Amino acid sequence: MKKLKMGMVGGGSDAFIGAVHRSAAVLDGRTEFTAGALSSTREKAIDSGRALGLPDGRNYGSWEEMLEGELSLPDEERIDFVSVVTPNFVHFPVAHAFVESGFNVVCDKPMVLDSGQARSLVNAVEEAGVVFAVTYNYSGYPMVKQARHMVREGHLGEVRKVIVEYSQGWLATSAEENGNKQAQWRTDPERSGVAGAVGDIGSHAENLAHTVTGLEMAEISADLNAFVPGRRLDDDANLLIRYEGGARGVLICSQISTGEENNLSIRVYGSEAGLEWRQENPTELLLKPAAAPAQVLRPGNDYLCVEAKNASRLPPGHPEAFIEAFANVYAGVAEEIRVRKGEREPGGAEKGFPTVYDGARGVHFIEKAVESARSERRWTDARWRNATNGNVASGNGEKPNRRVQGHSG
Repeated sequence: MKKLKMGMVGGGSDAFIGAVHRSAAVLDGRTEFTAGALSSTREKAIDSGRALGLPDGRNYGSWEEMLEGELSLPDEERIDFVSVVTPNFVHFPVAHAFVESGFNVVCDKPMVLDSGQARSLVNAVEEAGVVFAVTYNYSGYPMVKQARHMVREGHLGEVRKVIVEYSQGWLATSAEENGNKQAQWRTDPERSGVAGAVGDIGSHAENLAHTVTGLEMAEISADLNAFVPGRRLDDDANLLIRYEGGARGVLICSQISTGEENNLSIRVYGSEAGLEWRQENPTELLLKPAAAPAQVLRPGNDYLCVEAKNASRLPPGHPEAFIEAFANVYAGVAEEIRVRKGEREPGGAEKGFPTVYDGARGVHFIEKAVESARSERRWTDARWRNATNGNVASGNGEKPNRRVQGHSG
């Protein structure tokens, strides 16, 4: 079976996340990096592509040239999908143009800048019938898949409380004023969007909570702050959540938590048990039954669910982490593309991935958090309704009343 051909927009030299995406996409040997427009600056784009071994004919100076160039090739020579790893404000025009031209797309989060763009992109994906993924990469960890399975199968009983936290400390000082490129665009509302920490890492926290529990937010009460003087976007946020069905939640995201590195964690408490998972120690899932000692579950073991076992590449005791979780998202995308190409039969072990609907939900969450923080009301309606039919969405990666490939409710 031929390898899938991957293109990339953004992610050139000195871009952290581009290298992560490329490593993850090719990890399992089923995809090859074939084409790219790796920077918004032509010279840098060409230099970056050459440094990574792209042939001159597939090393483009802009994403527009890349789209035109790939469309000019015979179908069998074109890229099978494009990965969009640019700053946030570039996501929509690139993703929308490639979708309308019939290309499958993998897009970094947050998917787009606002719900209007999200609705347009959802409509375009549905019209074109392409595969569209959003890289909420933490959904790819084996023990997150196990946690999801245990909650959905009722091992915790009725879910009562969810606490999700994502704390970093790298923006505790004004890094954007000291030449830090990543800080510069993330703290600029023109390039990042209406939110700072909420958009950058709060969206990951929201997606993790929804992936594991399937709960839909009904109302939120958000407190957003910019602690660093002169910063125009939030660098710290604390949210209270009321979920549909009665569960309650707390979401914390902060990039000024001095001393923290990448502290993402989730705790879910039900009527019969609780569970806990921490990204900085991702190979352990702690189950806390009400009437038995706590249990530590680890990847690769036979006692895990099928999805969790299929997300591991090594035997028990061999740690797998960030790149592999990203790779699991790409594996799901590759599997679905091959199904669409007729190279594989649908079904089999689930290799779900976050879809355009998860991306739209994430954008909605960001907007509602900002709206709540600016409001005088105690609670803000935060229910997410699908962009095309107005119904409340029913699960992670699932359009209401219709199962799609990805994470289903």
